[in-house]
Amino acid sequence: MPALGLGTWKSAPGEVYQVIRDAINVGYKHFDCALLYGNEPEIGQAFNDAFKAGDVTREELWVTSKLWNNAHKTEFVLPNIQKSIDNLKVGYLDLYLIHWPIVLIPTINFPSIGSELVSLKEVPLAETWRAMIELQKTGLAKHIGVSNFSAKKIQNLYDDSGIMPEVNQVEMHPFLQQNQLKSYCDLHSIIMTAYAPLGSSDRPVNRKVEGEPALFSNQILMQIADNKGISMGSLLLAWAVNRGISVIPKTVRKERLIENLAAADIELSITEMAEISKVNMNYRYVKGDFWCLPGSDYTLDKLWDE
Repeated sequence: MPALGLGTWKSAPGEVYQVIRDAINVGYKHFDCALLYGNEPEIGQAFNDAFKAGDVTREELWVTSKLWNNAHKTEFVLPNIQKSIDNLKVGYLDLYLIHWPIVLIPTINFPSIGSELVSLKEVPLAETWRAMIELQKTGLAKHIGVSNFSAKKIQNLYDDSGIMPEVNQVEMHPFLQQNQLKSYCDLHSIIMTAYAPLGSSDRPVNRKVEGEPALFSNQILMQIADNKGISMGSLLLAWAVNRGISVIPKTVRKERLIENLAAADIELSITEMAEISKVNMNYRYVKGDFWCLPGSDYTLDKLWDE
């Protein structure tokens, strides 16, 4: 899995086709997708056209997608990966992730009331993980993993099945360094992927908090970027790669695609990494509170196990 990939969350249909074509042309090989994002058909058209044009082969790409929360029951897992594979026109996925440790009723994409959420006591994560393991045996997903999972939840999957996820994709940036989770994943050879590595300032307004800390205004980070003669965005991405983390920034601008990809080759010194470690405040931009609705048994404490 290439260390630096392109995230496609919030890349709107109508613009994502050209972004994918541009990304392939400037050297991207890693693309992070999900059925929920609603743009997989257009991404698939871009992949297909790139294959036909000889810009890249399927085997050169690393394509990730994710199982949405309304398809956690065993019988829904295979049809849902097939849907993503068909949308993306790729034949198989390099990586398939459980998107969230949350279960919804099958007819709902996003809950508005607690009764649209299903308790993990009724559909346990272990059931979903066993279905993912069986899925991997079909070859439709070469690798399987999870997203937004705590160490405790990952350990529970292993205790039940004897098989660890290969990847855990979580929010990660200098304000949320995930040190304990990283130590656990490193110990068990689980690759981590960082989403929202730039602070996700373009996320929906209803998921923002007034007065929240701004990554791009942090004086320590600004000084390091200035001293190295690089942009703040490049510094944040380089920090992830220097920690051994895969990182998937989203952009729709070609010049930013080029700058982000180049960030994977920026080396940070031990001193610079130590300075960045000081800005950690365990601050989540994507809090997950949208799952914690009255009438369900989901809470932030249970979600993150912190």
